[in-house]
Amino acid sequence: MATLRETIETFTPVTDAEADWLALLVSDWQIIADLSFADLVLWRQHGDSFVAVAQCRPSTGPTVHLDDVVGQPASAGRVAHLRRALEEGGIVASREPRWDETYAVREDALPVMMDGRAVALITREVSQAVSRSSSRLELNYKGAADDLLRMVTRGEFPVHTTTTGPRRGAPRVGDGVLRLDAVGHVTYASPNALSCFHRLGVHGSLMNKSLPRVTSELLEDVGFVDETLALVVAGRAAWRTDLEANGACLSLRAIPVSDHGNRVGAVLLCRDVSDLRRRERELITKDATIREIHHRVKNNLQTVAALLRLQSRRVKAEEAKEALAEAMRRVSTIALVHETLSGTLDELVNFDELVSRSIRMAAEVASPDTQVRILNKGEFGLIPAQYASSLALVITELVTNAVEHGFEGRERGTITVNALRDGDALTVEIIDDGVGISTDPSGLGSQIVRTLVQNELSGSIEWRAAEVGSVVDVRARVEERASDPRL
Repeated sequence: MATLRETIETFTPVTDAEADWLALLVSDWQIIADLSFADLVLWRQHGDSFVAVAQCRPSTGPTVHLDDVVGQPASAGRVAHLRRALEEGGIVASREPRWDETYAVREDALPVMMDGRAVALITREVSQAVSRSSSRLELNYKGAADDLLRMVTRGEFPVHTTTTGPRRGAPRVGDGVLRLDAVGHVTYASPNALSCFHRLGVHGSLMNKSLPRVTSELLEDVGFVDETLALVVAGRAAWRTDLEANGACLSLRAIPVSDHGNRVGAVLLCRDVSDLRRRERELITKDATIREIHHRVKNNLQTVAALLRLQSRRVKAEEAKEALAEAMRRVSTIALVHETLSGTLDELVNFDELVSRSIRMAAEVASPDTQVRILNKGEFGLIPAQYASSLALVITELVTNAVEHGFEGRERGTITVNALRDGDALTVEIIDDGVGISTDPSGLGSQIVRTLVQNELSGSIEWRAAEVGSVVDVRARVEERASDPRL
Protein backbone atom coordinates (compact mmCIF):
# COMPACT_ATOMS: atom_id res chain seq x y z
CA MET A 1 0.00 0.00 0.00
CA ALA A 2 1.48 3.33 -1.08
CA THR A 3 2.01 6.11 1.45
CA LEU A 4 0.47 9.54 0.92
CA ARG A 5 3.83 10.91 -0.17
CA GLU A 6 4.33 8.12 -2.69
CA THR A 7 0.84 8.73 -4.09
CA ILE A 8 1.49 12.46 -4.46
CA GLU A 9 4.89 11.93 -6.07
CA THR A 10 3.26 9.73 -8.70
CA PHE A 11 1.69 12.88 -10.15
CA THR A 12 3.60 15.89 -8.86
CA PRO A 13 6.76 16.74 -6.87
CA VAL A 14 6.34 17.45 -3.15
CA THR A 15 8.76 18.84 -0.57
CA ASP A 16 9.44 17.20 2.78
CA ALA A 17 7.62 19.97 4.64
CA GLU A 18 4.55 19.70 2.40
CA ALA A 19 4.46 15.91 2.69
CA ASP A 20 4.69 16.07 6.50
CA TRP A 21 1.96 18.74 6.73
CA LEU A 22 -0.44 16.87 4.47
CA ALA A 23 0.25 13.59 6.27
CA LEU A 24 -0.57 15.27 9.60
CA LEU A 25 -3.78 16.65 8.11
CA VAL A 26 -4.88 13.30 6.67
CA SER A 27 -4.14 11.53 9.96
CA ASP A 28 -6.66 13.78 11.72
CA TRP A 29 -9.30 14.77 9.17
CA GLN A 30 -11.68 11.93 10.08
CA ILE A 31 -13.01 14.27 12.76
CA ILE A 32 -13.92 16.87 10.14
CA ALA A 33 -15.57 14.26 7.91
CA ASP A 34 -17.67 12.96 10.81
CA LEU A 35 -18.66 16.45 11.97
CA SER A 36 -19.59 17.38 8.39
CA PHE A 37 -21.47 14.13 7.62
CA ALA A 38 -19.52 14.39 4.37
CA ASP A 39 -16.76 12.84 2.27
CA LEU A 40 -13.45 14.68 2.13
CA VAL A 41 -11.12 14.47 -0.86
CA LEU A 42 -7.59 15.91 -0.97
CA TRP A 43 -6.47 17.31 -4.35
CA ARG A 44 -3.09 18.33 -5.71
CA GLN A 45 -2.59 20.46 -8.79
CA HIS A 46 -1.42 18.40 -11.76
CA GLY A 47 -0.72 20.48 -14.84
CA ASP A 48 -3.86 22.43 -15.74
CA SER A 49 -6.07 20.14 -13.67
CA PHE A 50 -6.18 18.51 -10.24
CA VAL A 51 -5.76 14.90 -9.10
CA ALA A 52 -7.20 13.21 -5.98
CA VAL A 53 -4.44 11.96 -3.64
CA ALA A 54 -6.44 11.00 -0.53
CA GLN A 55 -10.03 10.62 0.60
CA CYS A 56 -11.97 10.12 3.81
CA ARG A 57 -15.50 8.77 4.28
CA PRO A 58 -17.73 9.76 7.21
CA SER A 59 -18.71 7.28 9.90
CA THR A 60 -21.72 9.42 10.85
CA GLY A 61 -23.57 9.38 7.52
CA PRO A 62 -23.75 7.89 4.01
CA THR A 63 -20.78 8.18 1.71
CA VAL A 64 -20.82 9.85 -1.69
CA HIS A 65 -18.04 7.73 -3.18
CA LEU A 66 -18.78 4.02 -3.18
CA ASP A 67 -15.49 3.49 -5.06
CA ASP A 68 -12.11 5.01 -4.25
CA VAL A 69 -11.27 8.20 -6.18
CA VAL A 70 -7.56 8.37 -5.30
CA GLY A 71 -5.56 8.79 -8.49
CA GLN A 72 -8.48 10.13 -10.52
CA PRO A 73 -8.31 13.59 -12.13
CA ALA A 74 -10.97 16.20 -11.48
CA SER A 75 -13.68 16.32 -14.11
CA ALA A 76 -13.60 19.28 -16.50
CA GLY A 77 -16.68 20.80 -14.86
CA ARG A 78 -15.05 20.91 -11.42
CA VAL A 79 -11.72 22.49 -12.33
CA ALA A 80 -13.10 26.04 -12.37
CA HIS A 81 -14.63 25.52 -8.89
CA LEU A 82 -11.31 24.27 -7.50
CA ARG A 83 -9.39 27.17 -9.08
CA ARG A 84 -11.85 29.63 -7.57
CA ALA A 85 -11.16 28.19 -4.09
CA LEU A 86 -7.43 28.69 -4.67
CA GLU A 87 -7.94 32.29 -5.76
CA GLU A 88 -10.36 33.29 -2.96
CA GLY A 89 -8.49 31.43 -0.20
CA GLY A 90 -11.59 30.39 1.76
CA ILE A 91 -14.43 27.89 1.78
CA VAL A 92 -16.19 28.16 -1.57
CA ALA A 93 -19.55 26.45 -2.02
CA SER A 94 -20.51 25.18 -5.47
CA ARG A 95 -23.15 27.34 -7.16
CA GLU A 96 -25.15 24.32 -8.26
CA PRO A 97 -25.04 20.72 -7.00
CA ARG A 98 -23.50 18.24 -9.39
CA TRP A 99 -25.16 14.98 -10.32
CA ASP A 100 -23.54 11.61 -9.60
CA GLU A 101 -25.59 8.87 -11.22
CA THR A 102 -29.07 9.36 -9.67
CA TYR A 103 -28.45 11.83 -6.83
CA ALA A 104 -27.15 15.35 -6.40
CA VAL A 105 -23.95 16.20 -4.51
CA ARG A 106 -23.25 19.57 -2.96
CA GLU A 107 -19.58 20.41 -2.80
CA ASP A 108 -17.45 22.89 -0.89
CA ALA A 109 -13.83 23.52 -1.85
CA LEU A 110 -11.06 25.16 0.19
CA PRO A 111 -7.27 25.49 0.03
CA VAL A 112 -4.92 23.74 2.44
CA MET A 113 -2.54 26.46 3.57
CA MET A 114 0.97 26.01 4.96
CA ASP A 115 3.26 28.94 5.77
CA GLY A 116 1.02 31.33 3.84
CA ARG A 117 0.74 29.31 0.61
CA ALA A 118 -1.66 26.73 -0.72
CA VAL A 119 -0.19 23.21 -0.91
CA ALA A 120 -3.39 21.31 -1.75
CA LEU A 121 -7.17 21.56 -1.92
CA ILE A 122 -9.95 19.82 0.01
CA THR A 123 -13.45 19.22 -1.26
CA ARG A 124 -16.27 18.45 1.18
CA GLU A 125 -18.95 16.49 -0.64
CA VAL A 126 -22.43 15.84 0.77
CA SER A 127 -25.13 13.73 -0.84
CA GLN A 128 -28.45 15.48 -1.39
CA ALA A 129 -30.30 12.18 -1.86
CA VAL A 130 -32.28 12.79 1.35
CA SER A 131 -33.66 16.29 1.76
CA ARG A 132 -34.74 17.27 5.27
CA SER A 133 -34.21 20.01 7.81
CA SER A 134 -31.08 19.72 9.95
CA SER A 135 -31.42 18.93 13.65
CA ARG A 136 -29.75 20.97 16.37
CA LEU A 137 -27.06 18.29 16.65
CA GLU A 138 -26.33 18.41 12.92
CA LEU A 139 -26.18 22.22 12.91
CA ASN A 140 -23.67 22.23 15.75
CA TYR A 141 -21.60 19.45 14.22
CA LYS A 142 -21.45 21.27 10.89
CA GLY A 143 -20.64 24.52 12.67
CA ALA A 144 -17.72 22.85 14.45
CA ALA A 145 -16.57 21.37 11.12
CA ASP A 146 -16.70 24.82 9.50
CA ASP A 147 -14.55 26.21 12.32
CA LEU A 148 -11.90 23.55 11.72
CA LEU A 149 -12.01 23.94 7.93
CA ARG A 150 -11.55 27.70 8.22
CA MET A 151 -8.48 26.94 10.33
CA VAL A 152 -7.23 24.76 7.47
CA THR A 153 -7.54 27.74 5.10
CA ARG A 154 -5.42 29.82 7.50
CA GLY A 155 -2.79 27.12 8.10
CA GLU A 156 -3.88 26.70 11.74
CA PHE A 157 -5.09 23.09 11.43
CA PRO A 158 -3.82 20.46 11.95
CA VAL A 159 -2.25 21.44 15.27
CA HIS A 160 1.33 20.25 15.70
CA THR A 161 0.79 19.23 19.34
CA THR A 162 -2.30 17.15 18.61
CA THR A 163 -2.34 13.50 19.65
CA THR A 164 -3.62 11.10 17.01
CA GLY A 165 -1.86 7.97 18.25
CA PRO A 166 -3.46 4.54 18.57
CA ARG A 167 -4.07 4.63 22.32
CA ARG A 168 -7.02 2.49 23.28
CA GLY A 169 -10.18 4.43 24.02
CA ALA A 170 -9.44 7.42 21.80
CA PRO A 171 -12.69 9.42 21.52
CA ARG A 172 -14.48 9.85 18.20
CA VAL A 173 -17.21 12.19 17.05
CA GLY A 174 -19.94 9.59 17.56
CA ASP A 175 -18.90 9.08 21.19
CA GLY A 176 -19.69 12.63 22.30
CA VAL A 177 -18.98 16.24 21.27
CA LEU A 178 -18.91 19.48 23.24
CA ARG A 179 -18.33 22.97 21.87
CA LEU A 180 -16.66 25.46 24.19
CA ASP A 181 -16.17 29.19 24.03
CA ALA A 182 -12.87 30.96 24.67
CA VAL A 183 -13.17 30.74 28.47
CA GLY A 184 -14.33 27.11 28.63
CA HIS A 185 -18.10 27.56 28.86
CA VAL A 186 -20.18 24.86 27.13
CA THR A 187 -22.11 26.24 24.16
CA TYR A 188 -23.32 22.83 23.00
CA ALA A 189 -23.20 19.24 24.29
CA SER A 190 -24.37 16.28 22.23
CA PRO A 191 -26.67 13.71 23.89
CA ASN A 192 -23.84 11.17 24.04
CA ALA A 193 -21.57 13.73 25.69
CA LEU A 194 -24.25 14.44 28.31
CA SER A 195 -24.53 10.70 28.98
CA CYS A 196 -20.76 10.51 29.48
CA PHE A 197 -20.73 13.29 32.06
CA HIS A 198 -23.86 11.96 33.77
CA ARG A 199 -21.91 8.72 34.27
CA LEU A 200 -19.30 10.77 36.16
CA GLY A 201 -21.98 12.19 38.44
CA VAL A 202 -22.84 15.49 36.67
CA HIS A 203 -26.59 16.07 36.77
CA GLY A 204 -28.65 18.39 34.63
CA SER A 205 -27.65 20.33 31.54
CA LEU A 206 -24.12 21.45 30.78
CA MET A 207 -25.21 24.38 28.65
CA ASN A 208 -23.53 27.70 29.57
CA LYS A 209 -21.66 26.04 32.45
CA SER A 210 -17.91 26.34 32.93
CA LEU A 211 -16.49 22.91 32.14
CA PRO A 212 -13.30 23.52 34.18
CA ARG A 213 -15.46 24.34 37.21
CA VAL A 214 -17.71 21.32 36.68
CA THR A 215 -14.74 18.97 36.52
CA SER A 216 -13.00 20.58 39.51
CA GLU A 217 -16.12 19.94 41.63
CA LEU A 218 -16.00 16.27 40.61
CA LEU A 219 -12.36 16.01 41.68
CA GLU A 220 -12.51 17.76 45.06
CA ASP A 221 -11.76 14.55 46.97
CA VAL A 222 -9.27 13.11 44.46
CA GLY A 223 -5.65 13.19 45.59
CA PHE A 224 -3.81 13.01 42.25
CA VAL A 225 -5.00 14.79 39.10
CA ASP A 226 -3.30 14.78 35.70
CA GLU A 227 -1.82 18.24 35.23
CA THR A 228 -2.99 18.31 31.59
CA LEU A 229 -6.65 17.92 32.59
CA ALA A 230 -7.21 21.62 33.29
CA LEU A 231 -5.83 22.58 29.87
CA VAL A 232 -7.93 19.98 28.05
CA VAL A 233 -11.30 20.73 29.70
CA ALA A 234 -10.73 24.45 29.08
CA GLY A 235 -9.91 23.76 25.42
CA ARG A 236 -6.54 25.47 25.71
CA ALA A 237 -4.32 22.69 24.35
CA ALA A 238 -4.63 20.03 21.64
CA TRP A 239 -4.04 17.15 24.01
CA ARG A 240 -5.74 14.03 25.33
CA THR A 241 -6.30 12.99 28.93
CA ASP A 242 -8.55 10.89 31.15
CA LEU A 243 -11.06 12.16 33.69
CA GLU A 244 -11.96 9.73 36.48
CA ALA A 245 -14.65 10.26 39.13
CA ASN A 246 -17.26 8.17 40.95
CA GLY A 247 -16.01 4.91 39.48
CA ALA A 248 -16.28 6.10 35.87
CA CYS A 249 -13.61 7.24 33.42
CA LEU A 250 -13.84 9.49 30.37
CA SER A 251 -11.26 9.89 27.65
CA LEU A 252 -11.15 13.55 26.59
CA ARG A 253 -9.57 15.18 23.58
CA ALA A 254 -9.51 18.93 22.98
CA ILE A 255 -9.10 20.65 19.63
CA PRO A 256 -8.66 24.42 20.15
CA VAL A 257 -10.39 26.64 17.58
CA SER A 258 -8.40 29.71 16.64
CA ASP A 259 -8.88 32.71 14.37
CA HIS A 260 -5.63 34.21 13.06
CA GLY A 261 -3.77 32.97 16.12
CA ASN A 262 -6.40 34.02 18.70
CA ARG A 263 -8.16 31.18 20.49
CA VAL A 264 -11.93 31.62 20.18
CA GLY A 265 -13.19 28.27 21.45
CA ALA A 266 -12.66 24.55 21.24
CA VAL A 267 -14.17 21.27 20.16
CA LEU A 268 -14.01 18.62 22.88
CA LEU A 269 -14.49 14.92 22.12
CA CYS A 270 -15.33 12.56 24.97
CA ARG A 271 -15.80 8.81 25.34
CA ASP A 272 -16.80 6.63 28.26
CA VAL A 273 -13.86 4.24 28.68
CA SER A 274 -14.72 2.94 32.15
CA ASP A 275 -14.83 -0.70 31.04
CA LEU A 276 -11.64 -0.34 28.98
CA ARG A 277 -9.67 1.14 31.85
CA ARG A 278 -11.02 -1.49 34.26
CA ARG A 279 -9.89 -4.28 31.93
CA GLU A 280 -6.48 -2.62 31.47
CA ARG A 281 -6.01 -2.51 35.25
CA GLU A 282 -7.01 -6.16 35.48
CA LEU A 283 -4.43 -7.01 32.81
CA ILE A 284 -1.74 -5.04 34.64
CA THR A 285 -2.60 -6.92 37.84
CA LYS A 286 -2.53 -10.27 36.00
CA ASP A 287 0.78 -9.41 34.35
CA ALA A 288 2.28 -8.52 37.71
CA THR A 289 0.93 -11.76 39.19
CA ILE A 290 2.35 -13.84 36.33
CA ARG A 291 5.74 -12.18 36.65
CA GLU A 292 5.72 -12.84 40.37
CA ILE A 293 4.84 -16.50 39.76
CA HIS A 294 7.76 -16.85 37.33
CA HIS A 295 10.02 -15.19 39.88
CA ARG A 296 8.94 -17.59 42.63
CA VAL A 297 9.25 -20.62 40.35
CA LYS A 298 12.78 -19.49 39.50
CA ASN A 299 13.60 -19.14 43.20
CA ASN A 300 12.17 -22.58 43.96
CA LEU A 301 14.14 -24.17 41.13
CA GLN A 302 17.32 -22.50 42.32
CA THR A 303 16.59 -23.94 45.78
CA VAL A 304 16.20 -27.39 44.25
CA ALA A 305 19.51 -26.95 42.40
CA ALA A 306 21.18 -25.90 45.66
CA LEU A 307 19.78 -28.96 47.44
CA LEU A 308 21.11 -31.19 44.66
CA ARG A 309 24.51 -29.54 44.98
CA LEU A 310 24.52 -30.18 48.75
CA GLN A 311 23.48 -33.77 48.19
CA SER A 312 26.22 -34.32 45.62
CA ARG A 313 28.81 -33.25 48.18
CA ARG A 314 27.68 -36.03 50.53
CA VAL A 315 27.75 -38.71 47.83
CA LYS A 316 30.98 -40.64 47.38
CA ALA A 317 30.22 -42.62 44.21
CA GLU A 318 31.42 -40.75 41.11
CA GLU A 319 28.50 -42.01 39.01
CA ALA A 320 26.03 -40.61 41.53
CA LYS A 321 27.88 -37.29 41.63
CA GLU A 322 27.69 -37.01 37.82
CA ALA A 323 23.98 -37.85 37.82
CA LEU A 324 23.26 -35.20 40.44
CA ALA A 325 25.38 -32.65 38.55
CA GLU A 326 23.41 -33.29 35.35
CA ALA A 327 20.11 -32.97 37.22
CA MET A 328 21.34 -29.71 38.77
CA ARG A 329 22.30 -28.35 35.35
CA ARG A 330 18.89 -29.19 33.86
CA VAL A 331 17.05 -27.57 36.74
CA SER A 332 19.24 -24.46 36.40
CA THR A 333 18.39 -24.23 32.69
CA ILE A 334 14.66 -24.25 33.42
CA ALA A 335 15.21 -21.67 36.18
CA LEU A 336 16.95 -19.44 33.65
CA VAL A 337 13.84 -19.47 31.45
CA HIS A 338 11.60 -18.43 34.35
CA GLU A 339 14.09 -15.72 35.32
CA THR A 340 13.79 -14.31 31.80
CA LEU A 341 9.99 -14.46 31.91
CA SER A 342 9.87 -12.70 35.27
CA GLY A 343 11.50 -9.66 33.70
CA THR A 344 9.05 -9.14 30.83
CA LEU A 345 5.36 -8.26 30.47
CA ASP A 346 4.92 -10.70 27.57
CA GLU A 347 4.72 -14.47 27.63
CA LEU A 348 7.41 -14.42 24.96
CA VAL A 349 11.09 -15.09 25.55
CA ASN A 350 13.96 -13.35 23.79
CA PHE A 351 15.51 -16.71 23.11
CA ASP A 352 18.76 -15.49 21.54
CA GLU A 353 19.81 -13.86 24.79
CA LEU A 354 18.66 -16.80 26.89
CA VAL A 355 20.32 -19.54 24.80
CA SER A 356 23.61 -17.65 24.73
CA ARG A 357 23.69 -17.61 28.53
CA SER A 358 22.51 -21.20 28.98
CA ILE A 359 24.92 -22.89 26.55
CA ARG A 360 27.94 -20.99 27.84
CA MET A 361 27.01 -22.03 31.38
CA ALA A 362 26.51 -25.64 30.22
CA ALA A 363 29.86 -25.72 28.41
CA GLU A 364 31.74 -24.39 31.42
CA VAL A 365 30.10 -26.88 33.81
CA ALA A 366 30.46 -29.88 31.46
CA SER A 367 34.21 -29.51 30.96
CA PRO A 368 35.93 -26.82 33.02
CA ASP A 369 39.35 -27.89 31.70
CA THR A 370 38.42 -27.33 28.03
CA GLN A 371 38.18 -23.91 26.43
CA VAL A 372 35.02 -24.04 24.34
CA ARG A 373 34.27 -21.31 21.81
CA ILE A 374 30.55 -20.86 21.12
CA LEU A 375 29.47 -19.34 17.78
CA ASN A 376 25.85 -18.24 17.41
CA LYS A 377 24.55 -17.74 13.88
CA GLY A 378 21.07 -16.74 12.82
CA GLU A 379 18.29 -15.68 15.18
CA PHE A 380 15.75 -17.62 17.23
CA GLY A 381 13.61 -14.52 17.76
CA LEU A 382 10.80 -14.47 20.31
CA ILE A 383 9.71 -17.91 21.49
CA PRO A 384 6.39 -18.47 23.35
CA ALA A 385 6.89 -19.46 26.97
CA GLN A 386 5.29 -22.89 26.56
CA TYR A 387 8.11 -23.91 24.19
CA ALA A 388 11.01 -22.01 25.74
CA SER A 389 11.84 -24.43 28.58
CA SER A 390 11.78 -27.51 26.33
CA LEU A 391 13.83 -25.84 23.60
CA ALA A 392 16.39 -24.50 26.09
CA LEU A 393 16.77 -27.96 27.62
CA VAL A 394 17.24 -29.56 24.20
CA ILE A 395 19.96 -27.15 23.07
CA THR A 396 21.72 -27.17 26.44
CA GLU A 397 21.69 -30.96 26.52
CA LEU A 398 23.10 -31.22 23.00
CA VAL A 399 25.86 -28.70 23.71
CA THR A 400 26.72 -30.50 26.94
CA ASN A 401 26.94 -33.85 25.15
CA ALA A 402 29.18 -32.33 22.47
CA VAL A 403 31.52 -30.92 25.10
CA GLU A 404 31.61 -34.05 27.26
CA HIS A 405 32.00 -36.64 24.48
CA GLY A 406 33.45 -34.65 21.57
CA PHE A 407 36.15 -32.70 23.41
CA GLU A 408 37.20 -35.25 26.00
CA GLY A 409 40.92 -34.91 26.62
CA ARG A 410 41.21 -31.77 24.45
CA GLU A 411 42.24 -28.29 25.54
CA ARG A 412 39.89 -26.39 23.23
CA GLY A 413 37.04 -26.83 20.78
CA THR A 414 34.36 -24.94 18.85
CA ILE A 415 30.60 -25.38 18.81
CA THR A 416 28.44 -23.55 16.26
CA VAL A 417 24.71 -23.06 16.81
CA ASN A 418 22.87 -22.15 13.59
CA ALA A 419 19.25 -21.00 13.95
CA LEU A 420 16.85 -20.52 11.04
CA ARG A 421 13.40 -19.15 11.81
CA ASP A 422 10.63 -19.19 9.20
CA GLY A 423 7.38 -18.22 10.89
CA ASP A 424 6.43 -21.06 13.24
CA ALA A 425 9.08 -23.40 11.80
CA LEU A 426 12.44 -23.44 13.56
CA THR A 427 15.54 -25.32 12.42
CA VAL A 428 18.57 -25.54 14.71
CA GLU A 429 21.87 -27.00 13.63
CA ILE A 430 24.50 -27.73 16.30
CA ILE A 431 27.96 -28.41 14.88
CA ASP A 432 31.10 -29.38 16.82
CA ASP A 433 34.65 -30.00 15.65
CA GLY A 434 35.29 -32.81 18.13
CA VAL A 435 35.97 -36.49 17.65
CA GLY A 436 32.38 -37.19 16.63
CA ILE A 437 29.60 -39.18 18.32
CA SER A 438 27.27 -42.01 17.44
CA THR A 439 24.59 -41.25 14.86
CA ASP A 440 22.11 -43.08 17.09
CA PRO A 441 22.99 -42.25 20.70
CA SER A 442 21.08 -44.03 23.44
CA GLY A 443 22.13 -42.28 26.63
CA LEU A 444 19.77 -40.60 29.11
CA GLY A 445 20.49 -37.15 27.68
CA SER A 446 19.65 -38.33 24.16
CA GLN A 447 16.41 -39.91 25.38
CA ILE A 448 15.40 -36.67 27.10
CA VAL A 449 16.15 -34.69 23.95
CA ARG A 450 14.14 -37.06 21.71
CA THR A 451 11.14 -36.96 24.04
CA LEU A 452 11.11 -33.17 24.28
CA VAL A 453 11.55 -32.61 20.53
CA GLN A 454 8.86 -35.10 19.49
CA ASN A 455 6.27 -34.54 22.24
CA GLU A 456 6.74 -30.92 23.30
CA LEU A 457 8.06 -29.27 20.12
CA SER A 458 6.23 -31.41 17.51
CA GLY A 459 9.49 -31.83 15.62
CA SER A 460 12.27 -34.21 14.72
CA ILE A 461 15.97 -34.67 15.51
CA GLU A 462 18.81 -36.27 13.58
CA TRP A 463 22.45 -36.96 14.48
CA ARG A 464 24.92 -37.24 11.61
CA ALA A 465 28.65 -37.35 11.17
CA ALA A 466 30.64 -34.53 9.57
CA GLU A 467 34.09 -34.43 8.03
CA VAL A 468 35.28 -33.11 11.36
CA GLY A 469 33.13 -33.71 14.43
CA SER A 470 29.36 -34.16 14.30
CA VAL A 471 26.14 -32.35 13.45
CA VAL A 472 22.73 -32.46 15.13
CA ASP A 473 19.69 -31.17 13.23
CA VAL A 474 16.61 -30.18 15.24
CA ARG A 475 13.36 -29.19 13.55
CA ALA A 476 10.57 -27.85 15.73
CA ARG A 477 7.27 -25.96 15.63
CA VAL A 478 7.03 -22.89 17.88
CA GLU A 479 3.60 -21.51 17.10
CA GLU A 480 3.12 -17.88 17.98
CA ARG A 481 -0.21 -16.97 19.50
CA ALA A 482 -2.35 -14.65 17.37
CA SER A 483 -3.42 -12.64 20.40
CA ASP A 484 -3.25 -12.60 24.16
CA PRO A 485 -6.02 -14.92 25.43
CA ARG A 486 -6.47 -12.68 28.46
CA LEU A 487 -7.76 -9.78 26.33
